[in-house]
Amino acid sequence: MPDSTLDLTRDLADLATLATSDEADLDDMLRRGLDWLAKLAPYDLACVFQLEGDQLVVRAMRGPLARAEVRSHRLDLDAFPTIREALETRRARAYTEDDHAHGDGDPFDGVIDLPAGHACMVVPLAAGERAFGVLSLDRRECVTYPQAVVDLVEIYGRILALAIRSAEQSASLARLGAQSREHARLLEERIEGGEEGGVLETSASPAVRELARKARQVAATTTPVLILGETGTGKERLAHAIHRWSARRDRPFVVVNCAAIPEGLLESELFGHDRGAFTGATRERSGRFRTANGGTLFLDEIGELPLELQAKLLRVLQTGELQSVGSDRTIKVDVRIVAATHVDLARAVEEGRFREDLYYRLDVFPLRLPALRERLEDLPALCEHLLADQRARTGRRGVHATREAIEALARHRWPGNIRELANVLERAAILSASGALGPVDLGMSERAPVSTKKARGGDGELVSLAENERRHIAAVLRATEGRIYGERGAAKILGVPPSTLQSRMKKLGLDPAGAR
Repeated sequence: MPDSTLDLTRDLADLATLATSDEADLDDMLRRGLDWLAKLAPYDLACVFQLEGDQLVVRAMRGPLARAEVRSHRLDLDAFPTIREALETRRARAYTEDDHAHGDGDPFDGVIDLPAGHACMVVPLAAGERAFGVLSLDRRECVTYPQAVVDLVEIYGRILALAIRSAEQSASLARLGAQSREHARLLEERIEGGEEGGVLETSASPAVRELARKARQVAATTTPVLILGETGTGKERLAHAIHRWSARRDRPFVVVNCAAIPEGLLESELFGHDRGAFTGATRERSGRFRTANGGTLFLDEIGELPLELQAKLLRVLQTGELQSVGSDRTIKVDVRIVAATHVDLARAVEEGRFREDLYYRLDVFPLRLPALRERLEDLPALCEHLLADQRARTGRRGVHATREAIEALARHRWPGNIRELANVLERAAILSASGALGPVDLGMSERAPVSTKKARGGDGELVSLAENERRHIAAVLRATEGRIYGERGAAKILGVPPSTLQSRMKKLGLDPAGAR
């Protein structure tokens, strides 16, 4: 047991901080977590098993019995029903001598030599819906772990699982950052030729052409710009066009999605931190503002920015100065702010979710992007633009939307706007045997057509959002013959993780086999 609750609390805080640091390494964090666990329950072997399908694979181990042969050890859950039960019930279990004799048997039988009736405990590692795996503790001493110790280790396992999830999120953010930089590089190459701005300026919609004219005017200034519009209307593309039209075109264009970064990481992500600012901060981090110095910082989903950070953002806008986390130094920055949101900021101000002074600071020059349903005359050009992008990425030539496909596309509301259109076209391009995409390839028969009249049933039926989602997922499952995983799986086509798709299917009552 630990000398004091304070010592254990400090260790857990260190573990959580390490999990969310820039240099979070899951294996290192797990090893430290197992070292700290020894203060709660002594062991000769502690293993973290990661769940892979129906098998458990050793991910980290500590203790005198942590040998090379343990590292490659795997457990089949079908052979250990009590371990599966621990995972399903989310409850830790200490094994008795009777369990060893008449239960599942020893998980390490044939791998390491442990006496019959030795102390053994299995603890599930799960956070939310995510089951990472299990933690096992084994001791040569032939006694059962006391229930009080089992209860404490169960709580520790929950905290360790949360730390694992945080570390995975940090790693995912790092990968997303690398992907975003590559995407920005490719986008920059296209924009050099004026393609993004050209799509706006040559639009068949008078409203979009007027929007492009105003965007060009404000691009020549340093005035903050607030881009409004529904999700998927192309707010980031417009922000990038403004940057390319400005005098800052040769300086960085940096993107921050305020809704995609955990709140605990967002301040450091924006303003940076000094080395030693907190446990795990082993090096200085410059932050996005300093990275964008001299250029443009695009704050997407600004409406999701926490109130505390709104005050700090306002200070940077007013003074051009910032302080990184853990520093008393003031740093001057020259950054042009372009923000975007799909929420009603004026209402958010009334509800106390957004600072009024920051709102008026950003709302100097608002630009509203029309929804796709308000600019259907642009469908032919948008389809060609999006398919040209796909041809460049995939190398598949000749893919195009037929006249019948354009007519079918024009009959639908597109709640997901241009992003949804891009996904539909990409899915159709993958599944189509020829390069000519027709209504069937696009799956248009599965979508509710535009109608402002009273629902009369049949093809003109107006349905709920959940029903529309159910029908769309069912159509994709039929097209993929029930396949969820892989490059041609439904999850890839829909642009969601397989686990998320399976969760939605369960909620909507969809079965892959029944959807064929």
